[in-house]
Amino acid sequence: MSVYRNSAWFLKGLSEFTRNAFLSASKQFVEKDLEVSMAGRAFMITGANSGIGKATAMAIAKRGGTVHMVCRNKDKAEEARADIVKETGNKEVHVHILDLSETKKVWEFAEAFKRKYKALNSNCPFKCLQINNAGSIMSQRDVNAEGLEKSFATNVLGVYILTKSLIPLLEKSADPRVITVSSGGMLVQKLRIGNLQSERGRYDGAMVYAQHKVRDGGR
Repeated sequence: MSVYRNSAWFLKGLSEFTRNAFLSASKQFVEKDLEVSMAGRAFMITGANSGIGKATAMAIAKRGGTVHMVCRNKDKAEEARADIVKETGNKEVHVHILDLSETKKVWEFAEAFKRKYKALNSNCPFKCLQINNAGSIMSQRDVNAEGLEKSFATNVLGVYILTKSLIPLLEKSADPRVITVSSGGMLVQKLRIGNLQSERGRYDGAMVYAQHKVRDGGR
């Protein structure tokens, strides 16, 4: 990692990730901005059974939105769904099981989803969003059934295939959006396109993840 990137990461951390940075940013927060209705809007959220993904699904469901939870683990997804429905009283929360590291299955899922839902809605046009939240950090290099490095398949290729495949569906809705969750960790890596599969050099899962987030930020 270069001196420049170390310095950039340090300054970024001071300006955005410390308690003082939070207190400073909170002064600009207007709580009433969150008082909006999501009724008649649909959201697809990957990695929605925990962390940021679950919190996002919960907030949307509380405001009346329809949530499509795309998760890898069925038991954890159903448990999260039950929590969200119990907390919000909103039963329009749907679970879809998909491992984003299996890129062929990502494409098959998207095609099946398009056939089932003519738009990310229920027969009337409205705003819909796709939120690419799921991510993976591997402790050691591993490949999927197609020979692709798993974290790359999950964090980059799977996200691209899902988004690209669903664009025709999104375009049928009014003012559609795609949100890809990135990470400040991207600041510790520069974009390297010559080693996409992490085949060369020592495999460092955290640095590989940071590299993927650089690519996420570039989309």
